[in-house]
Amino acid sequence: MKRFSTLMMSLVAAAALLTAPVHAQELTGTLKKIKDTGVVKVGHRDASVPFSYLDDQQKPIGYGMDICAKIVDRIKAELKMPNLKVEFVPVTSQTRIPVLMGGNIDMECGSTTNSVERQKQVAFAPTYFVTGTKIIVKKSSGIKGYDDLKGKTVVFTQGTTNERAMKAYNDEKKLGINFIPAKDHAESFLAVDTGRAVAFPMDDILLYGLKAGARNPNDFEVIGEFLSDDPYAIMLRKDDPAFKKLVDDTVSALYKSGEINKLYTKWFESPIPPKGINLNFPMSDGLKAAIKNPNDTGVGACGRMKC
Repeated sequence: MKRFSTLMMSLVAAAALLTAPVHAQELTGTLKKIKDTGVVKVGHRDASVPFSYLDDQQKPIGYGMDICAKIVDRIKAELKMPNLKVEFVPVTSQTRIPVLMGGNIDMECGSTTNSVERQKQVAFAPTYFVTGTKIIVKKSSGIKGYDDLKGKTVVFTQGTTNERAMKAYNDEKKLGINFIPAKDHAESFLAVDTGRAVAFPMDDILLYGLKAGARNPNDFEVIGEFLSDDPYAIMLRKDDPAFKKLVDDTVSALYKSGEINKLYTKWFESPIPPKGINLNFPMSDGLKAAIKNPNDTGVGACGRMKC
């Protein structure tokens, strides 16, 4: 009888271990890295208004940053680390993927398009914005459409889907455009402002943000039909299912609770820092569809061009 009792106690103890909560020694991937280092590293942009940019105190803020703050809160709760340190790491269109893959950031919270090509290298959370490529020009330039760019100089931000979309259109129409590169959106816009280039192709919402923040906003206009379909999403490392599930669940919870609507109103339909500009940009049907079906991660499935 004693041997039987001992056996039963051993079985009960083993069962308890199997059903015990997942602790640090069982973590893998990004969550283990964060637990071991005590730091979560968040990649951000400097001038992607209103998604991820710097305020007048040089602090990263924006719609994407607010969503990532919710994810950080979820990480703190999951790891039982209320004092987890958050380190903000600036990235550019060119550096964001290498920095993420190299482990120098744990997620990128900016204005990155979820594309089939990028999915070969990284993973994405559910879509949190939908946009597409247009161009910004000076009203005095006389440019009314893409065909007016024939033989002229166009600036692009290196490493963007917009660069590829504009170059593909140029090749198709044989416009003979002279392209010049810039390291970020602010530099690209400056090239148009100073006359070094006549146009800058970029996601329309970012162009409206640059226009609103210009010294003379009325000097510029955003024109053209959409050249691309660009769903934005938080970028993560590939092959890390535990961390991806945490991020996906957090974003989906924002959608289901309706809290995402408050965040959208805050950043797209209200005055935002540092200048108090209001983009007055109502939520698109494409984004409404993405919010309604956060698990539908098909690239371009809910784009502004298609909804």
